[in-house]
Amino acid sequence: MRAWGVGTLVVALTGCVAPGEPMVAPPTASTPRPAPPTVAPPVTPFRWTGQLSQGGLIRGQAPTGAVSVALDGQAVPLALDGAFLAGFDRDAGPSAELLATLADGRQVRQPLTIAPRDWRIERLNTLPKYPVPDPEFQRLRPPELAQIRAARALATDAEGWRQTLTWPVTGRISGLFGAQRVYRGEPGSYHSGTDVAVPTGTIVRAPADGVVILAAQQPFTLEGHLLMLDHGQGLNSAFLHLSRIDVRVGDHVRQGQPIGAVGATGRATGPHLHWSLQWRGRKLDPLLVTGPMP
Repeated sequence: MRAWGVGTLVVALTGCVAPGEPMVAPPTASTPRPAPPTVAPPVTPFRWTGQLSQGGLIRGQAPTGAVSVALDGQAVPLALDGAFLAGFDRDAGPSAELLATLADGRQVRQPLTIAPRDWRIERLNTLPKYPVPDPEFQRLRPPELAQIRAARALATDAEGWRQTLTWPVTGRISGLFGAQRVYRGEPGSYHSGTDVAVPTGTIVRAPADGVVILAAQQPFTLEGHLLMLDHGQGLNSAFLHLSRIDVRVGDHVRQGQPIGAVGATGRATGPHLHWSLQWRGRKLDPLLVTGPMP
C-alpha cells in the first residue's frame, strides 16, 4: 500500500496550483466611498447705480441665482436677467434693506443708507389748510381718483425702465418736487412732481418707452388733460395740464415720441408741464432720476 506524505496532503486540501501562479483570495464585500461634499457657489453681492436719497431711484442687479428680491419687506419685480428697480419716497427714512432669496434657499441682505433732502417749505400763517370745497368738485373728484388708482395698478410689458429717462420738455423749472406749504402750522400736501414753464402748444415727448395707461380727453378737475405712461417694473409717468393728448390708452410709445402738448387745463395758473414719477406708489424726484435740465 502507498503511503501519503504530508506535502501531498496540503496540496489536496488547497487545490491544484501550478508552480509560479499567484494565490487568489476569495472576494469580500467592498466599503462604499463617501460622496464628495457639495460646495455651494459663492454668493455675489447686489450691484446698483442711481441715487440713494429721498425721492431717488436705483437700477440694480440682484445676486447671481436670485429668485426674488424685496425692499423693506415689499416684493420687487425681478427681470429674468436679475435686473430690478428700487425707489425711495420723498419722506423715506434714513435706512432701507434689500433682501435677495437664492434658488438654494440662501439669502443675501444689503443695508442701504438713504440721504435726507432739504425741502423747500413755505409757511402761510393766515390761510386755512382746507378751503371750503366746491360741491361740483366733491362730485367729480372721487371717480377721477379711482381712474388714476386703476391706471397705476396696471402692469404692462413696457421696457422703458431700463432706459435713461430724458426730459419730456425743456425749459425753466418753475416748481420743485417736494416743496410744501404749511397753513397755520398744518402741513399741506407736498408738490409731487416737477413743473416746467413753457408756452402752450409745446410738444411733450415720452421720456422713455412705455404704454399709455390713462388719457383723459375730458379734463380732470385738478390735473386737466392727464396722460399717464407705464414704463414697466412699477415705474410710471404722469403729465398734467396738457392742452391736448395725441395717444390713446393701450398705445406703445417710444422714447422721444410726441405724446401731447403743454397747456393750462385743470387747476393751473399758467401754461406749464407738471411731470411726476412714481415707482410702486413711491413718489420720485424727476431731477434725480433724469438729471439736470439740459
